[in-house]
Amino acid sequence: MKEHIALVTGANKGIGYGIAKHLGLSGWKVIVGARDEQRALEAIRKLEAEAIDVLGWVHIELKDLDGLDKAAQAIGERFPELSLLVNNAGIPGDMSVDSLHTEISAIRETLDVNFIGTFALTKALTPLLSKNSGRIVNITVPSDISPYWHPLAYVTSKAAQNAMMGVMAIEFQQSGTPVETFSVHPGPTTTDLNGNMALPGFHNIETVGQKFAALINDGQSHQGEFIELYPIVKED
Repeated sequence: MKEHIALVTGANKGIGYGIAKHLGLSGWKVIVGARDEQRALEAIRKLEAEAIDVLGWVHIELKDLDGLDKAAQAIGERFPELSLLVNNAGIPGDMSVDSLHTEISAIRETLDVNFIGTFALTKALTPLLSKNSGRIVNITVPSDISPYWHPLAYVTSKAAQNAMMGVMAIEFQQSGTPVETFSVHPGPTTTDLNGNMALPGFHNIETVGQKFAALINDGQSHQGEFIELYPIVKED
Protein backbone atom coordinates (compact mmCIF):
# COMPACT_ATOMS: atom_id res chain seq x y z
CA MET A 1 0.00 0.00 0.00
CA LYS A 2 1.32 3.41 -0.99
CA GLU A 3 2.35 5.59 1.93
CA HIS A 4 1.00 9.10 2.36
CA ILE A 5 4.05 11.26 3.08
CA ALA A 6 3.92 15.05 3.50
CA LEU A 7 6.67 17.64 3.83
CA VAL A 8 5.48 20.74 5.67
CA THR A 9 7.91 23.66 5.62
CA GLY A 10 7.99 25.82 8.72
CA ALA A 11 6.39 22.94 10.62
CA ASN A 12 8.13 23.66 13.91
CA LYS A 13 5.60 26.34 14.94
CA GLY A 14 2.43 28.22 14.11
CA ILE A 15 0.21 27.23 11.21
CA GLY A 16 2.84 24.83 9.88
CA TYR A 17 2.86 22.94 13.15
CA GLY A 18 -0.94 22.82 13.20
CA ILE A 19 -1.00 21.47 9.65
CA ALA A 20 1.66 18.84 10.39
CA LYS A 21 -0.19 17.76 13.53
CA HIS A 22 -3.58 17.32 11.92
CA LEU A 23 -2.24 15.72 8.76
CA GLY A 24 -0.51 13.27 11.10
CA LEU A 25 -3.65 12.67 13.12
CA SER A 26 -5.50 11.88 9.88
CA GLY A 27 -3.00 9.20 8.87
CA TRP A 28 -0.25 11.02 7.01
CA LYS A 29 3.42 10.45 7.73
CA VAL A 30 5.07 13.81 8.27
CA ILE A 31 8.44 15.36 7.49
CA VAL A 32 9.22 18.53 9.41
CA GLY A 33 10.85 21.26 7.35
CA ALA A 34 12.63 23.80 9.55
CA ARG A 35 15.59 26.18 9.69
CA ASP A 36 16.71 25.31 13.22
CA GLU A 37 17.56 21.80 14.40
CA GLN A 38 16.66 22.37 18.05
CA ARG A 39 13.24 23.77 17.15
CA ALA A 40 12.67 20.95 14.68
CA LEU A 41 13.49 18.30 17.27
CA GLU A 42 11.24 19.97 19.84
CA ALA A 43 8.38 19.97 17.32
CA ILE A 44 9.02 16.30 16.56
CA ARG A 45 8.92 15.49 20.26
CA LYS A 46 5.53 17.18 20.62
CA LEU A 47 4.15 15.57 17.47
CA GLU A 48 5.28 12.12 18.53
CA ALA A 49 3.61 12.69 21.90
CA GLU A 50 0.38 12.95 19.88
CA ALA A 51 1.14 9.51 18.34
CA ILE A 52 1.97 11.08 14.98
CA ASP A 53 4.33 9.20 12.67
CA VAL A 54 7.15 11.70 12.07
CA LEU A 55 9.72 10.45 9.58
CA GLY A 56 12.29 13.06 10.52
CA TRP A 57 13.23 16.62 9.69
CA VAL A 58 14.92 18.38 6.79
CA HIS A 59 16.83 21.65 6.95
CA ILE A 60 14.87 24.14 4.85
CA GLU A 61 16.31 27.65 4.61
CA LEU A 62 14.39 29.36 1.81
CA LYS A 63 16.99 32.06 1.19
CA ASP A 64 19.72 29.45 0.61
CA LEU A 65 19.12 28.22 -2.95
CA ASP A 66 22.06 25.80 -2.96
CA GLY A 67 20.84 24.40 0.34
CA LEU A 68 17.37 23.88 -1.12
CA ASP A 69 18.80 21.80 -3.97
CA LYS A 70 20.67 19.67 -1.43
CA ALA A 71 17.52 19.35 0.70
CA ALA A 72 15.49 18.21 -2.32
CA GLN A 73 18.14 15.63 -3.18
CA ALA A 74 18.15 14.32 0.40
CA ILE A 75 14.35 14.13 0.43
CA GLY A 76 14.37 12.12 -2.79
CA GLU A 77 16.84 9.67 -1.30
CA ARG A 78 15.25 9.37 2.16
CA PHE A 79 11.57 9.76 1.32
CA PRO A 80 11.03 8.60 -2.29
CA GLU A 81 7.26 8.27 -1.78
CA LEU A 82 6.73 11.95 -0.94
CA SER A 83 3.34 12.94 -2.33
CA LEU A 84 2.51 16.26 -0.65
CA LEU A 85 4.53 19.46 -0.36
CA VAL A 86 3.02 22.14 1.88
CA ASN A 87 4.78 25.44 1.25
CA ASN A 88 4.07 27.14 4.55
CA ALA A 89 7.39 28.68 5.61
CA GLY A 90 7.96 32.37 5.08
CA ILE A 91 8.86 35.65 6.70
CA PRO A 92 6.58 38.62 7.45
CA GLY A 93 8.72 41.41 6.12
CA ASP A 94 8.31 44.77 7.83
CA MET A 95 4.64 44.94 8.82
CA SER A 96 5.06 48.06 10.97
CA VAL A 97 5.23 50.64 8.19
CA ASP A 98 3.13 51.77 5.23
CA SER A 99 4.24 51.24 1.64
CA LEU A 100 6.08 54.53 1.25
CA HIS A 101 8.14 53.84 4.35
CA THR A 102 8.97 50.25 3.37
CA GLU A 103 12.65 49.80 2.61
CA ILE A 104 13.58 48.28 -0.75
CA SER A 105 15.82 45.86 1.14
CA ALA A 106 12.81 44.58 3.11
CA ILE A 107 10.83 43.97 -0.07
CA ARG A 108 13.78 42.22 -1.70
CA GLU A 109 14.40 39.98 1.34
CA THR A 110 10.72 39.04 1.62
CA LEU A 111 10.47 38.21 -2.07
CA ASP A 112 13.71 36.22 -1.92
CA VAL A 113 12.34 34.01 0.85
CA ASN A 114 8.60 33.83 0.27
CA PHE A 115 8.57 33.72 -3.52
CA ILE A 116 11.96 32.82 -4.95
CA GLY A 117 12.82 30.33 -2.20
CA THR A 118 9.38 28.74 -2.36
CA PHE A 119 9.62 28.50 -6.14
CA ALA A 120 13.11 26.97 -5.96
CA LEU A 121 12.01 24.28 -3.51
CA THR A 122 8.85 23.58 -5.52
CA LYS A 123 10.83 23.32 -8.74
CA ALA A 124 13.38 20.98 -7.17
CA LEU A 125 10.73 18.63 -5.72
CA THR A 126 8.27 18.57 -8.63
CA PRO A 127 9.98 15.66 -10.45
CA LEU A 128 9.63 13.52 -7.31
CA LEU A 129 6.05 14.62 -6.74
CA SER A 130 5.27 13.87 -10.38
CA LYS A 131 6.44 10.28 -9.94
CA ASN A 132 3.99 9.94 -7.05
CA SER A 133 1.08 11.87 -8.62
CA GLY A 134 1.53 14.34 -5.79
CA ARG A 135 0.28 17.74 -4.75
CA ILE A 136 1.78 21.16 -4.00
CA VAL A 137 -0.17 23.36 -1.62
CA ASN A 138 0.84 26.94 -0.89
CA ILE A 139 -0.22 28.67 2.33
CA THR A 140 -0.87 32.23 1.25
CA VAL A 141 -3.16 35.28 1.35
CA PRO A 142 -5.42 36.72 -1.35
CA SER A 143 -3.90 38.85 -4.10
CA ASP A 144 -6.86 41.21 -3.71
CA ILE A 145 -5.83 43.91 -1.28
CA SER A 146 -7.67 44.01 2.02
CA PRO A 147 -8.40 47.47 3.49
CA TYR A 148 -7.85 46.00 6.97
CA TRP A 149 -4.39 44.46 6.59
CA HIS A 150 -1.97 45.08 3.72
CA PRO A 151 1.76 45.09 4.57
CA LEU A 152 3.40 45.73 1.22
CA ALA A 153 6.39 43.37 1.31
CA TYR A 154 4.40 40.38 2.58
CA VAL A 155 1.35 40.85 0.36
CA THR A 156 3.56 41.39 -2.70
CA SER A 157 5.51 38.19 -2.03
CA LYS A 158 2.30 36.20 -1.65
CA ALA A 159 0.77 37.69 -4.79
CA ALA A 160 3.83 36.42 -6.67
CA GLN A 161 3.37 33.03 -5.05
CA ASN A 162 -0.28 32.99 -6.14
CA ALA A 163 0.76 33.76 -9.71
CA MET A 164 3.27 30.90 -9.55
CA MET A 165 0.51 28.50 -8.51
CA GLY A 166 -1.82 29.64 -11.29
CA VAL A 167 0.82 29.34 -14.00
CA MET A 168 1.99 25.93 -12.80
CA ALA A 169 -1.57 24.59 -12.58
CA ILE A 170 -2.24 25.52 -16.22
CA GLU A 171 1.10 24.11 -17.36
CA PHE A 172 0.59 20.85 -15.47
CA GLN A 173 -2.79 20.44 -17.15
CA GLN A 174 -1.48 21.33 -20.60
CA SER A 175 1.51 19.00 -20.35
CA GLY A 176 -0.31 16.14 -18.63
CA THR A 177 2.04 16.36 -15.64
CA PRO A 178 0.46 14.30 -12.83
CA VAL A 179 0.87 17.00 -10.17
CA GLU A 180 -1.87 19.09 -8.62
CA THR A 181 -1.19 22.53 -7.19
CA PHE A 182 -3.47 24.91 -5.34
CA SER A 183 -3.37 27.66 -2.74
CA VAL A 184 -4.92 27.84 0.72
CA HIS A 185 -5.65 30.98 2.68
CA PRO A 186 -6.10 30.02 6.34
CA GLY A 187 -7.87 33.27 7.16
CA PRO A 188 -7.09 35.41 10.22
CA THR A 189 -5.06 33.18 12.53
CA THR A 190 -3.29 33.92 15.78
CA THR A 191 0.44 33.29 15.24
CA ASP A 192 3.72 34.95 16.09
CA LEU A 193 3.88 36.27 12.51
CA ASN A 194 1.18 38.81 13.45
CA GLY A 195 2.34 39.28 17.03
CA ASN A 196 -0.15 36.68 18.30
CA MET A 197 -3.01 38.98 17.38
CA ALA A 198 -6.32 37.60 18.66
CA LEU A 199 -9.16 39.80 17.45
CA PRO A 200 -12.80 38.81 16.84
CA GLY A 201 -12.94 36.48 13.83
CA PHE A 202 -9.44 35.09 14.38
CA HIS A 203 -8.87 31.34 14.58
CA ASN A 204 -6.18 29.25 16.25
CA ILE A 205 -3.72 26.85 14.67
CA GLU A 206 -5.68 23.81 15.87
CA THR A 207 -8.82 24.89 14.02
CA VAL A 208 -6.86 25.78 10.89
CA GLY A 209 -4.90 22.51 11.01
CA GLN A 210 -8.09 20.45 11.30
CA LYS A 211 -9.78 22.20 8.39
CA PHE A 212 -6.65 21.96 6.24
CA ALA A 213 -6.35 18.21 6.85
CA ALA A 214 -10.01 17.73 5.98
CA LEU A 215 -9.42 19.58 2.70
CA ILE A 216 -6.39 17.46 1.82
CA ASN A 217 -8.32 14.27 2.56
CA ASP A 218 -11.57 15.18 0.76
CA GLY A 219 -10.76 13.07 -2.31
CA GLN A 220 -11.42 15.94 -4.74
CA SER A 221 -9.22 17.68 -7.27
CA HIS A 222 -8.45 21.31 -6.50
CA GLN A 223 -6.09 22.03 -9.38
CA GLY A 224 -5.48 25.76 -9.73
CA GLU A 225 -7.91 26.75 -6.97
CA PHE A 226 -7.51 29.45 -4.34
CA ILE A 227 -9.31 28.13 -1.27
CA GLU A 228 -10.15 30.25 1.75
CA LEU A 229 -10.55 28.17 4.89
CA TYR A 230 -11.89 31.18 6.75
CA PRO A 231 -12.57 34.16 4.47
CA ILE A 232 -12.09 37.62 5.90
CA VAL A 233 -15.54 38.98 6.63
CA LYS A 234 -15.97 42.52 5.39
CA GLU A 235 -17.45 45.08 7.72
CA ASP A 236 -20.65 46.91 6.72
